[in-house]
Amino acid sequence: MKRALLFVLTLLLARPATVTLAADVTEADVIVYGSTPGGFCAAIAAAREGASVILLEPTGHVGGVNTGGLSFSDSNQTVRSTVMGLFDEWHRRIAADYESRGIKLPYDVSVKDASVWTYEPHVAARVTRQMLDEANVQVLTHRWLQSVVKDGTRIERLVTTNGEFAAKTYVDATYEGDLMAAAGVSWTIGREGRDAYGESLAGKRYPKGKMNISGFDENGQPLPLITTTDAGPDDAGDRNVMTYSFRLCLTKDPANRVPFPEPEHYDPARFEVVRRYLEKEKRPVLLWDLYRLPGGKWDANNGIGKQFSLGLIGACNGWSEADAQGRKEIFEAHKQYTLEMYRFLTTDPAVPEHLRKQLAEFGLCRDEFPEYDHWSPQLYVREGRRMQGMYVVSQKDIMDEPEKDDPVVISSFPIDSHDCQRVALPGGGVINEGTIFPVRMPGRRNGYPYHIPYRAILPRPNECSNLLVPVALSCTHVAISSIRVEPTWMILGQSAGIAAAMAADRAVAVQKLAYPQLRERLLAQGQVLELPDPSELKPIQSTKVSYFSPNREHWFLARAISPSQLSRM
Repeated sequence: MKRALLFVLTLLLARPATVTLAADVTEADVIVYGSTPGGFCAAIAAAREGASVILLEPTGHVGGVNTGGLSFSDSNQTVRSTVMGLFDEWHRRIAADYESRGIKLPYDVSVKDASVWTYEPHVAARVTRQMLDEANVQVLTHRWLQSVVKDGTRIERLVTTNGEFAAKTYVDATYEGDLMAAAGVSWTIGREGRDAYGESLAGKRYPKGKMNISGFDENGQPLPLITTTDAGPDDAGDRNVMTYSFRLCLTKDPANRVPFPEPEHYDPARFEVVRRYLEKEKRPVLLWDLYRLPGGKWDANNGIGKQFSLGLIGACNGWSEADAQGRKEIFEAHKQYTLEMYRFLTTDPAVPEHLRKQLAEFGLCRDEFPEYDHWSPQLYVREGRRMQGMYVVSQKDIMDEPEKDDPVVISSFPIDSHDCQRVALPGGGVINEGTIFPVRMPGRRNGYPYHIPYRAILPRPNECSNLLVPVALSCTHVAISSIRVEPTWMILGQSAGIAAAMAADRAVAVQKLAYPQLRERLLAQGQVLELPDPSELKPIQSTKVSYFSPNREHWFLARAISPSQLSRM
């Protein structure tokens, strides 16, 4: 017995002080990181090409904003028939879900130019999971990326908070470009100056005009909700990104209405600048855009034409670069702002009584997001990191040189950016900076149709050879202001998934994949890659409501509900 104990003790003492056991690594042909709409489309598309696919999501929510509150789809592109593939299939499956329950939606899915496509979040979530399950995609949530192990230019495996995962090819489908950044791929964030790519829409933007109010308190300090007193040179770039907000799913139905939670802290002084604005405004309107949905619901959105709305200007800076705890804090800051603003708009005497009453009728939906106390689990990240890859899409590619030799999607949503700063001018006045009101083709209500090339979703070959980036793709701030809508990201995700599966099957770098072969598979999965004939570029008949924005300077089309319409609903 003593001899045996001595032998065991000798073995233990001979071992190093720290023993690293080989970790279990889960493998697949393709790994998609981030279950945004671009991510779940990438996963489904790769699986349909015969690849084994794992979809990793750092949070507990699958589907990004498409299942998280954005329920009035940005499908109103110049030629709707070019926005097909999985985007079109997903919408048709949602319509079929309603029709199977005897519910007729207010649009005809057989009409390719239909531009009003709406749905409830829980229906979108159900259809999304059905499509993932049918494709045999393994969906794993709560896998926050910790590190990337590379061998030269190839990603070997991902280390997450809950396991390690290895694949032949990878797709970064996060809004923020997390995998791309961790893999050492070059990226940028914020806005370019006008000279960087010769973009007339770059630099600082002041389309809303100055509000003739003071942005300072009695001590000369900027009021809350003011982000700066110096926006910087007009032609210069900066690291500001366009505002984030929630897309809230609301109802007035007493049987389904859940009251808004009380904010943890409410200080009416936080909204002093809004109060001053309302005192000067001769024709005040409801500050939230509201879009009608099935089920007696509304999608509440940040109003791009409004001086104040759901967007918490400036608070989103740093989101992409933050860790999990940092993003949680930024998320909560946006939620508390939204709750405080709702309380202000429904109780403060500075808000006209009819507007207070109209908004107070709305509450959250009992049948949406029950596991999150009916609040959206997804912040609307309109813009994050942007890769600096093989080709940088810029304003000229949208407006002047739309045709490319290696297209993976046709987009035509207007160039459209929300505010980036709110400036208190030392000489008097407050002005919002950063909005690019929708840039449309002359005589038409939507944007310019253009190709996004395959090269724009590829890292430089010397940085990473088995990664595709369809969401945080290689483009400028001006370009992402058009690309950033979910239909475009969904088709980009589908293209990336197909390319990832093909590169894995052929054991080639993603940059070496032959485009003619990729094009064949894109078309086989229902995509449209030929730019429309000019004769097709005609205004689409729309049921959307045209209204004048609060600054009296800009007409734009949105399915927003005006105060007079709202009172009749």
